[in-house]
Amino acid sequence: MTTVNQPNERKLDNVSGFQRFDSDEAVQLSSRDIKRRWGRFHASIHAASGNLFQRVVGRMLGENTLRYKTARFFGRPLLQLIRRLRHVTVEPTPVEPTRVVAPRVKSGVKPTYFPNNYRPGLKDYSKAVVSPECERDSVVTVIVDESLGSAAAALESLNNAVTTSSAVWLFITDASVSDWDQAKTVATLLAAAGSAYDVVFADEPGPDPFAPVLKPAAVGPHTLLSYNCVGRPALVRIASLRAIGGFEEQSGWAFEHDAYLRLKESGAKFRHVTKVLTAGRPHVAFDAAHISDPTCRIVRSALERRGIAGDVKPGTIGTLVHWRPAPPSPAPSIDIIIPTRDRIDLVLQCIEAIETKSTYTNYDIIILDNDSVEPATLDYFASTKYRVVPCPGPFNYAHIVNRGVKHSSADFVMTLNNDTVLVTPDWLEIMVGLASLPDVSIVGACLLDQDGRREHESIVIAPYPQHLRTDSNYPHVDEFSAATRDVAAVTGAIQMVRRELWESLGGMDEQLKVTMNDVDICLRSQDDGRHVVYTPDVQLYHHVSSSRGDLDPLDDRNRFIRRWDIFGTFQDPYFPESLLLLGETMYYRHKWDQ
Repeated sequence: MTTVNQPNERKLDNVSGFQRFDSDEAVQLSSRDIKRRWGRFHASIHAASGNLFQRVVGRMLGENTLRYKTARFFGRPLLQLIRRLRHVTVEPTPVEPTRVVAPRVKSGVKPTYFPNNYRPGLKDYSKAVVSPECERDSVVTVIVDESLGSAAAALESLNNAVTTSSAVWLFITDASVSDWDQAKTVATLLAAAGSAYDVVFADEPGPDPFAPVLKPAAVGPHTLLSYNCVGRPALVRIASLRAIGGFEEQSGWAFEHDAYLRLKESGAKFRHVTKVLTAGRPHVAFDAAHISDPTCRIVRSALERRGIAGDVKPGTIGTLVHWRPAPPSPAPSIDIIIPTRDRIDLVLQCIEAIETKSTYTNYDIIILDNDSVEPATLDYFASTKYRVVPCPGPFNYAHIVNRGVKHSSADFVMTLNNDTVLVTPDWLEIMVGLASLPDVSIVGACLLDQDGRREHESIVIAPYPQHLRTDSNYPHVDEFSAATRDVAAVTGAIQMVRRELWESLGGMDEQLKVTMNDVDICLRSQDDGRHVVYTPDVQLYHHVSSSRGDLDPLDDRNRFIRRWDIFGTFQDPYFPESLLLLGETMYYRHKWDQ
């Protein structure tokens, strides 16, 4: 077995793991409680989405009823056919990213709002209560003019404030922000501030008036490498800035992003305020010509400080960078674990793409056979150079995968569905580079459907686990959707993990036989401060449920709900707090605040 070289060891991120609710001390949810939660969730979907006809039909059919299943059986193929007729086949996104220019709204054209029910408008913040230790006088405001060609004057003013000010907090704003907007924004941030936090930040309007920049509650360390997910408006504790040496003169107009990276590395605490406040960054701050080069420069410096060799290049959006850690040297061994029952056509297609496209060589394939009986399948198993592990018995995905991992001695294992087809040649280099980082547990990738549309770009839990899809339920091009980022979970259709870590977790929970076992192990893998990371730089086609149909037992889902208090206290820290995903539509949680 290869010894994997590690980047410089450093303390794992201070984000705590997810709380479980299935211990002996926890109060257990009853079956009635679970049923009520499902009922409220489905009622929310019916109430919020679709037209009047769809809502009425939804109430008539109910959920998980024979009427519903019958309508779905006959109606789903028809809807899929209509969808294909209405769309032109989309080619998969090339691995080499292309620049994306934000569309401008033409005069007389109805704007597209994101989230669906968001409408821009000022709110009344006069009720914001400021705690005694956070008075307005404790803030020093520095105004910068980003329309200038050089950031030198702004950095000089900022570092002078950090060095000489007796205030507690620094507030940075643009020259275009009015005094009234500054005052109300500062008051709102101060109301959420306290001695436990180093940075208090909020959502902002952004360059598109119909789509605000909404931010997650947790500042994921890998997300922050991809783009400035803190941004403005923000209060930054001056003492914390002094501790890291103030603002870096070489950071240019990416000075805030650079400071947030260094504060994150020092263990700083961030708090997010779920309000769209007006004193955000000016439009020029999102322009590639203004911010792209300095952002790449400060991310390279961040990787160097962490002892990570890698590549950094401009992203598909001006404020975004694509960073890729280099795989360890010597190249670690990887076992690709593919479960199947017959469907040798899918298996051959999957393996052929791996063999012909992969540029990484130190890998092997383990095929997990769940009671195949077709002669063609058995003939292939008898002649293939790859290991075939018998996994007899009723279908239990978690048990099958765990059995496969037990037969592996590789440094890393990858679970891979037999109905996937590789697109990205250097997929293993990218994924093992990320999975080798000391603060990463599991790595996932982007899956495309048969027509090239994105059907998996991480799993978000808002309030129930669903696949994020920018071609469907997240119809908006922004930094968040296009970034290599920290996430709550990724699909088991493609997961890479260090084999020793998998074994230390006890593998997948075999009581979750069919579904939610992949999400569950992702949540459990983050208990020690590690992170699950999604990368958009790896793509595969996925022919959804081609091999095993639509197995989806309710018992698995209910067990998962009990364990993690889904629909209750659970909050996905890496998905924008202000977003709610109901069915196929994204909603703004705080519509009533508008």
